[in-house]
Amino acid sequence: MFTGIVQATAAIAAIEDRAGLRTFTLEFPEGFCTDLAIGASVSTDGVCLTVTGLVSPTRANFDVMLQSLNVTTLGSYHAGDRVNVERAAKDGAEIGGHPLSGHIDFRATLADVRELENNVVWRIAVPEDFRRYVFAKGYIAIHGASLTVAEVNRQEGWFEVWLIPETLRATVFATKKAGDALNVEIERSTQVVVDTVRETVQESLGRLQPVLEALLKEKGLTLEDFVQAPKLPH
Repeated sequence: MFTGIVQATAAIAAIEDRAGLRTFTLEFPEGFCTDLAIGASVSTDGVCLTVTGLVSPTRANFDVMLQSLNVTTLGSYHAGDRVNVERAAKDGAEIGGHPLSGHIDFRATLADVRELENNVVWRIAVPEDFRRYVFAKGYIAIHGASLTVAEVNRQEGWFEVWLIPETLRATVFATKKAGDALNVEIERSTQVVVDTVRETVQESLGRLQPVLEALLKEKGLTLEDFVQAPKLPH
């Protein structure tokens, strides 16, 4: 498990491709690898990777399967790129963000970047199947960083997050631009609540559900507009 608080950024020192497998060698800041062991987990741009080799006090290898390369942004990276990293949380660790599994739900596109006086606002496009899980003031993880959703438009398929200067300093986000792909992990407890409510509604309405959905559609609404998942505590 991870906390969603990015601890550092690491450089991709080398990439080696083999049949169905890609090995990343990451160069970490001094001290990041203290007590790091083979088999340990490190969130890399939000993807949970396992240490497969210790190269030096600041370098480690990670093997990534083809499936992970296809469903995340890792398949497009090159030597020299930088990534957000976080080591697995220890028992009793403070959860400054929200609990993350490191299993990416989908790749999103950074649709727009607005620079304000003291903040940067990202508008992120959401695939239709995942829009029901994104709520204003809810949690979401982008490239392994726990962020709060500021605004959502499900009909147009986007949500926005605000990035403060410290977040930009501590992550790779300052280098991102419109059109870039992002790894997104939705908040698990929200997903459970939404799916449970949807199943309950379907069971309760039965044959009336298509009629209700048609009536709501005429008003520009959907059932998801009435499924307000609570913002659960960390």
